[in-house]
Amino acid sequence: MTDRFDGWIAGVGTASGLRAVVGRWPRSPLGPFADVMVERADGHRLLLAPSERVAGYVAATYRFDEVRIVPVTVAVDGAWWRVDAGPLDLRFLVGGRTALGVLLRTVPPSLATRAGWIRAAGPAARLALPGVRTHGTAGGGRREFYGALDLRRIAAAGVRWEGADQGALAPVDPPVRFGFGSTPAAPSLVRIVTLVRGAPPFRPPVHKRIRR
Repeated sequence: MTDRFDGWIAGVGTASGLRAVVGRWPRSPLGPFADVMVERADGHRLLLAPSERVAGYVAATYRFDEVRIVPVTVAVDGAWWRVDAGPLDLRFLVGGRTALGVLLRTVPPSLATRAGWIRAAGPAARLALPGVRTHGTAGGGRREFYGALDLRRIAAAGVRWEGADQGALAPVDPPVRFGFGSTPAAPSLVRIVTLVRGAPPFRPPVHKRIRR
C-alpha cells in the first residue's frame, strides 16, 4: 500500500540552535492537517501533532523523543506564513524561487512524483543539497519517497519557543535527525509530494511521551 501526502514542507533554523520543520498537507490519507517537527539545541526531538491519529502515523514513520498533541494551525497571507503549534510561534516570509526550484518546475508532476524518478534523482539531490535524501526509511517497516516540485527561499522569520525569542533566522545546521535525511540547510519552502509505502498498523511506542 502507498499513502500519498501532497503539500509543503518548510524548514528553518535559528540563532539559538532550535530547528523546526513544518508540514502543511491539504491532501493526505489522514485528511487536511499540519504538523511540526522540532529539534532543540540540546538535540531533543519533538513532534507537535493536532490529533492522536496524526501523531500515531507520524511517530511510527519518524523518530522522536517526545510527542505532544496540540492545536496546529498554518495561515498563509500572501508571502507570509504563520504557524501556531503549542509552544511554537513561527512567522516566516517566503522569498524567491531558487535555481533548483526553476529546474524542478520543468519536470511534469506526473513524472516527478513517481518512485522510479525519485530514486533516479537521489544522487543529484545529494550533490545539490547536502544532507537531503529523496528516498529511504527511518525504520518501522515504512519506505518514503520525496517528490519535490518547487523550492523557494525563506527570506525572514520570527520564532518563539515557549514564549522565548529564538533569535535570527539561521541555516538548518546541524541537520535535523527525525528520519533518514534533513531539509535543505538554507531555510526553504518545498512544494512536495511524499509517498509512504509499507505502512503497518500503528502501535504507540512506549519510549515516547505523548502529551495533550
